[in-house]
Amino acid sequence: MSNIPILSLLIFFPLIGSLIILLINKNDNFYENKVKEIGLWTSILNFLLSLVLLYSFNKTESQFQFVENFKLIDDLGIYYYLGIDGISLSFILLTTLLIPICILASWNKIKENIGYFIICFLLIECFLIGVFSSLDLFIFYIFFEGSLIPLFLIIGIWGGNNRIYASYKFFLFTLFGSLLMLLGILTLYFYAGTSNLSLLSQTTIPLDLQIWIFLSFFISFAIKIPMWPFHTWLPDAHVEAPTAGSVILAGVLLKLGGYGFLRFSLPLFPEAAEFFSMFIYIISLIAIVYISFVALAQTNIKKLIAYSSVAHMGFVTIGIFSRNLEGLQGAVFQMISHGLISAALFLSAGVLIDKMNTKKIDDFGGIFKKMPFFSIFFMVYCLGAISFPGTTGFIGEFLILLGAFKINFLISSIAASGIVLSACYILWMYNRVCFGDRSFQNISDIKSREIFIFLILLLLIIGLGIYPNFLISLYELSSNKLVIL
Repeated sequence: MSNIPILSLLIFFPLIGSLIILLINKNDNFYENKVKEIGLWTSILNFLLSLVLLYSFNKTESQFQFVENFKLIDDLGIYYYLGIDGISLSFILLTTLLIPICILASWNKIKENIGYFIICFLLIECFLIGVFSSLDLFIFYIFFEGSLIPLFLIIGIWGGNNRIYASYKFFLFTLFGSLLMLLGILTLYFYAGTSNLSLLSQTTIPLDLQIWIFLSFFISFAIKIPMWPFHTWLPDAHVEAPTAGSVILAGVLLKLGGYGFLRFSLPLFPEAAEFFSMFIYIISLIAIVYISFVALAQTNIKKLIAYSSVAHMGFVTIGIFSRNLEGLQGAVFQMISHGLISAALFLSAGVLIDKMNTKKIDDFGGIFKKMPFFSIFFMVYCLGAISFPGTTGFIGEFLILLGAFKINFLISSIAASGIVLSACYILWMYNRVCFGDRSFQNISDIKSREIFIFLILLLLIIGLGIYPNFLISLYELSSNKLVIL
């Protein structure tokens, strides 16, 4: 494997599928079927390639693996520098798993411009894998910024009635944060003379400079997660996005902020991270408690799930900035767990909306009688969302609370109340959706394709909840390097 540029193959293989789709004649009678099959098989092959990466990954090695490094701009010292550790690999696997699920979930849902719709998801896959593989700040920024464009198009073209407002709000919020991060990258580059992460991690940066650069990165990543009070773009984006757009947004794109904290903010600006840690704990606790009450007030199913994402990401930022082993391992596990659970919840919401043509929670009451298989799957996903033992949600939040307890008992206690609050709004939603006396005509249960997708996610949510060490062992050494002793 050492001579094969497997990371570049993973990044650019989706572009080959996109090019093939562009070359297909749109007047072909089988155009729609062809582009969907090409998109699906491209994403499946990329997922299989990521499994080869997993098989070849050495868990006992803490250094970056599968490194590709050559100069792009010789005079400026900018490198095409790729490499992964266990944290990167975990997110790459999540990305390559969810992209084919998004395409499958949209199989009969998107009727217009289906070729461009599939291309947008393949482009997202390209950019996301690039983000998780980049070890040069400028290359990271290109992939990080590039991921905005296809999702902006997905929301703006194939979204709901208010899609233009939601797509521009999403784009402007995230673009503002990205431009601030670019200023931080340029400042760091001119100070250290390099954008190479390996060299930067060996550079001593004075505290006053650390603070300003940390803030520029922090605002960008905080918008992306999103943290309170930078979260206001998220509910609108989720409500207006098509189902697959919500899946990839909640499943992976929200994790770019947490990944950025782990990959850049902690190792490059450790003193600034310590300086701002209490401030971050406070706004994270506000997100957990306040946003949970906001979620309780929602009547729109997609908006409720969107607000729950903000609350759960509050746990992640507490875990990351606890800088102890339990907190860091829990934060990574929680991000992967949330990626699976939120994807499953938004897919479930999409099924309900397609069948009932409404997003109001109260309009769904009593569907258990007509959709028992769906209701059982939905129940397991809801249990995962409330951190029920035996699901991935329990493992991530339990580890984070252990890490928070080591820092401050009050922080861990307030954070723990978020689990109780999540049970309130998630179980309230499930009760309103699945139980009641309403009767429906011409509503059928989920079909084989949906059962297949739901079963994959259910097995992962329960499987990793029962045997979490399979995932934790991937990134254990990588997270150990970020621990403050």
